[in-house]
Amino acid sequence: MKEQIINKLATLAESAKYDVSCSSSGARRKSAVGGIGSTSFSGICHTFTDDGRCISLLKIMMTNYCMYDCAYCISRKSNDIKRTAFSVKELVELTLEFYKRNYIEGLFLSSGVVKSPDHTMERMIRVIKELRTVHRYNGYIHMKSIPGASKELVTQAGLYADRLSVNIEIPTEKNLKFLAPEKDHKSVFAPMKYIQNGVLEYKEEKKKYKSIPRFTPAGQSTQMIIGATNETDQDILRVSSLLYMQSSMRRVYYSGFIPVNSYDTRLPVLQQAPLVRENRLYQADWLMRFYQFSAEEIIDEKNPNLDLDVDPKLAWALRHPEMFPIDINNAEYRQILRVPGIGIKSAKLIIASRKFGKLDLYQLKKIGVIIKRAQYFITCRDSSGITINETTPAYLKKILVNKKNTVKNTNQISLFFP
Repeated sequence: MKEQIINKLATLAESAKYDVSCSSSGARRKSAVGGIGSTSFSGICHTFTDDGRCISLLKIMMTNYCMYDCAYCISRKSNDIKRTAFSVKELVELTLEFYKRNYIEGLFLSSGVVKSPDHTMERMIRVIKELRTVHRYNGYIHMKSIPGASKELVTQAGLYADRLSVNIEIPTEKNLKFLAPEKDHKSVFAPMKYIQNGVLEYKEEKKKYKSIPRFTPAGQSTQMIIGATNETDQDILRVSSLLYMQSSMRRVYYSGFIPVNSYDTRLPVLQQAPLVRENRLYQADWLMRFYQFSAEEIIDEKNPNLDLDVDPKLAWALRHPEMFPIDINNAEYRQILRVPGIGIKSAKLIIASRKFGKLDLYQLKKIGVIIKRAQYFITCRDSSGITINETTPAYLKKILVNKKNTVKNTNQISLFFP
């Protein structure tokens, strides 16, 4: 590989690492005769970066030149950093060569905005179009759609990419204008709407015609930066909840703010990203997507921020002692899902297993229920311990937090590093 390409790769891969809104599954493309690559719903093989992140894609920017001056971005136009750009040919060849060597199984392509959103989108589309049509590459492609791009270009991108993403970055319009004066939410939501309409149109056309070009089969995703501005978790989850009402929105990613431009006085002074808060938001997001919780249940006006000491599901249960304990042998699936220590798989197994008899604690443990947590919120055939009604939520929280901090995993291998 030419030294010039290697230098560009080092610079542009480094710039791309701050975008976490990339996924490596959710679409299926079969290998074709004379073509290369494929992808499946189950995901693709993984690799690791030098900082320990697990990835499976060539995560690259087409260029780190940018016409915008966003306070939180390393590629902002006022930063004195090394700038470079790939040509369409270079990026196509790089993707193919990496794939053939089994370094990657897919491509995540983003870019700084040069000249205009449409100009940048057009160059990115040329890359993925050439991969698909000229080289017959059927591997996974995730492309970052540029805010403000035209409907025609977003629609064209959707014909070649498995997934498109448009990053919101900052949850509220006011704070986005404060940190990125050239941007607004209108330019972000417009491409999102184009993608949503494209997905709906494809589904309707599919009913009429047997074979039509697919449109972003893995849907779309977005990203919000957490901790750069003063939004509460309630503000963030409300936005996420509204986005999930779109038929094509698959994931909302939460990225703890990393102070890459510490000289900008508009940004908070942080030593490290708010990782615990980021984790709690992902847990709350999981509750909305899979556990039938609404954003208003997870957080409310009295509790606008998530409890950093316990996960959102346990925090909700402690705030609603009147909902417990539930009889595990008679409760509905939705009630069982809300018990701390019971996951989706365990809840389904409970429903299936109790047809053959009443369940006890031993059987629940075999099913996969975390008894040390769930026992305070359920009754079953042989339960005799205290429940949340025999104590107080505050005391129970103290017990569970202490247990969490003191339990030692005896299955964990201990390594000594001199």
